[in-house]
Amino acid sequence: MYVYVLRSEKDQTQYVGMSKEPERRLEKEHNVGKVKSTKSKMPWKIIYIEYYETREEARQREKYLKSAAGRRFRKNLGV
Repeated sequence: MYVYVLRSEKDQTQYVGMSKEPERRLEKEHNVGKVKSTKSKMPWKIIYIEYYETREEARQREKYLKSAAGRRFRKNLGV
């Protein structure tokens, strides 16, 4: 399971998600308007990705990246 960070090419905002196939999800869902929370800020680009063995580990990391500490981490990605 992957945890990924997308950046909107429209306004530079970020989105954190998880998927078994993040590239497919980006192409077939995020960038065609099928995801309600990303629809208005298309197009999106993957700027960061991590792999986890279990869904539980990935979910824990996703929650962290959405927290205040995780936002600080994402701010320092430099991409």
